[in-house]
Amino acid sequence: MTTSTPPSTTPGRSAAVAGGRASLALLVVLFASFIDLLDVTIVTVAAPDIATDLHATDAQLQWMLAAYTLAIGAGLITGGRVGDDYGRRRTFLVSLTCFAVASAACALAPTAGALIAVRAVQGLAGGFMVPQVFGIIRSSFEPAAMAKAFGAFGAVQGLAAVAGPLLGGALVDADLWGLGWRTIFWINIPVAVVALVLGIRVLPESTAPARARLDIIGALVSAAAVVLILLPLVQGNDWGWPRWGWVLLAAGVVLLGVFLAYERSVAAGGGEPILDPALLTIRPFTAGLFGSLLFFGALASFFLVLSIYLQAGTGRSAWETGLVFLPYAIGSMITSGAGIALAAKAGRALIITGALTLAASQGLLWLLVHDAGTPGYWPLAGVMFLGGLGLGLGAPILVNVVLAGVPGRNAGAAGGVLSTVNQIGGAVGVAALGTIFFNALTPTAGSTAEDPVTMYGHALAQVMIWQVAAYVLAAVAMLALPKTAATHQH
Repeated sequence: MTTSTPPSTTPGRSAAVAGGRASLALLVVLFASFIDLLDVTIVTVAAPDIATDLHATDAQLQWMLAAYTLAIGAGLITGGRVGDDYGRRRTFLVSLTCFAVASAACALAPTAGALIAVRAVQGLAGGFMVPQVFGIIRSSFEPAAMAKAFGAFGAVQGLAAVAGPLLGGALVDADLWGLGWRTIFWINIPVAVVALVLGIRVLPESTAPARARLDIIGALVSAAAVVLILLPLVQGNDWGWPRWGWVLLAAGVVLLGVFLAYERSVAAGGGEPILDPALLTIRPFTAGLFGSLLFFGALASFFLVLSIYLQAGTGRSAWETGLVFLPYAIGSMITSGAGIALAAKAGRALIITGALTLAASQGLLWLLVHDAGTPGYWPLAGVMFLGGLGLGLGAPILVNVVLAGVPGRNAGAAGGVLSTVNQIGGAVGVAALGTIFFNALTPTAGSTAEDPVTMYGHALAQVMIWQVAAYVLAAVAMLALPKTAATHQH
């Protein structure tokens, strides 16, 4: 249940739309946003069934989530600039088409490796599509209508958060036409087709006033560095933690240094780097990057490991697992509105409170699962509801509070970087905390067999310790943020 945030986009040239055409245009971009957000959450509930059907390893299961979120992060900034330069309508429709084709490929995937590959393509298409949603709304609606449009987008985020686990659980359990988990991807196709047909008719075209040169080398180097870091983290257990795996990890860190050096050279030459090194000299911004990395890293991994615990450990069905997730989404929807309303007065305090509330909920979950026994629905629902309350306080306003410490001229670039880091944090979280979970499930020599509830509960409890630490550290990092949210547009 990640939260999408506006990357760097410039309003540019476009004619404002109004009336019925405006409503249809908004409906189109909201449809696309819905299926993109849905695919972040819907797979977690289906993950155990996917693993069983495709004989996926633990590492492959992690890659099914990490590849998608990493690809979204890789596409956000570049996608925003492509839309600015070549037309947001054109880029949106092409990206949506690619997303639909990739969704069909996911549904037809014969092996776990094939599913991972097309999930990456699907995520990259989503990464290019999401910036166009913000760009089209900003460039095509009058100010009053724009505010309502972004409000509708927020509502769609909440709806996708609720619908993802429930819809995923219902589709897997229903086993329509014997397709099982594959229906969670097929469902994207009719939505995408409707959005495409309407989009061709009603979406206005818009571009930025000036064309920016794409930092292709920077994008490729940064993506390679992150993959080199993720690869040994995710595959380490399957590989047996060989020495060369640590060499890959070190190479990824070195490549990150190369990326920063290259970005400095691009900026010094008057170009437009993906990451302007000058942003890293702004203390609130760097603290916000670190805090966001921890916050969204803990969040993304949570639903994967909890879904596996609930289904493989406690024997719940996919639908029952979705019902356990439901209070989390409800709690988030309750506090997100209040958080947005109070952000201008107490943004930093709300984010810190949200992170600490999430830490408390994970600590309570540790109490529920670390001893033998299957926790009942209502204790789990209470813990999940508390976590949702924390998420709603912090996640929706995090970007605007971080950007309050960035000069207005740099806000667009900073917003794009922060949105990308949120997605990368999710991928790293799935890799690192997922590895801790699966390592804890690996029996050691001479160990006695445990019942599934005890074994999976022990593994989940270990992850919860790290989750609590991540949220507490995120709260500490957020102390460096400005007290209130940004008021400038980005």
